[in-house]
Amino acid sequence: MYDLIIIGAGTAGLSAAVYGVRAGKRVLLLEEQVYGGQILSAVEVENYPGIRRISGYEFAENLYRQATELGAEMRYEKAVKIREEGGEKTVITNRSGYACRAVILATGAKKRRLGLEREEELTGAGISYCATCDGAFYRGKDTAVTGGGNTALEDALFLSGYCRKVYLIHRRDQFRGEERLVRALKEKENVVTVMESRIIRLNGKAHLESVTVEHSRTEREEELLVAGLFIAVGQEPDNRAFSDAVRLDASGYVEAGEDCRTSRAGIFTAGDCRTKEVRQLATAAADGAVAALAACAYMEQSSWQ
Repeated sequence: MYDLIIIGAGTAGLSAAVYGVRAGKRVLLLEEQVYGGQILSAVEVENYPGIRRISGYEFAENLYRQATELGAEMRYEKAVKIREEGGEKTVITNRSGYACRAVILATGAKKRRLGLEREEELTGAGISYCATCDGAFYRGKDTAVTGGGNTALEDALFLSGYCRKVYLIHRRDQFRGEERLVRALKEKENVVTVMESRIIRLNGKAHLESVTVEHSRTEREEELLVAGLFIAVGQEPDNRAFSDAVRLDASGYVEAGEDCRTSRAGIFTAGDCRTKEVRQLATAAADGAVAALAACAYMEQSSWQ
């Protein structure tokens, strides 16, 4: 019997674990793949308060060690359902089931797909969702990045150090990312911006060979010869397994405010998987702290009743 089960071991989940065990609770972290979440793919983190510069891997490793050395338990299992009976909750995984008093959903979000034909087929064969993971494979080659936010801009900057040419394709006439990143891109001679355009076809046999873009103003199609395409068009949550336990919004995010309380008593949420305006490393850590302390308060209140 655990006091608190946290589903997801990204920044929000690990931060919640730190606060949970420090409050004297028995905490179990459930993670389907690898701890750390999306920050693992960041080459450098420069916007976390109090840390001037750190790699995403080192940040995640430090947080994981902090949580586990304090006493949080970790199991690599996929949570598929939350059952509740008589006030006791059971988290069902693909391997077992674990009883607890409170749950925190910290499932994060995954990279959004373009939804194009052959996208899945060519993933790993020219298509990637992580420039820092796969960029070095395209040294000296032409590549493309699609997207307009910070991730897309950072990916293009990163790839410009490896690739002969980087096309940055965005469907709008202005980028949504930070101005400092836009300025940095303008200084890169091998980065070509393709604005007001979208990818409509992926071309190649066993491996990606080119992409066809449509320019929205003229409806003209153009083929760009690239060996790699890096997709950075946002995120989407993966909360469908818990739709019968908590209320989700139309996009699949867990409905919760800044108090991280969901529609179900005893179930809390933290990080990118919940409804919120800002999804940053610092806000994920803050959510973890808020959710853990709220869960502890819930457990204390329940024990009085």
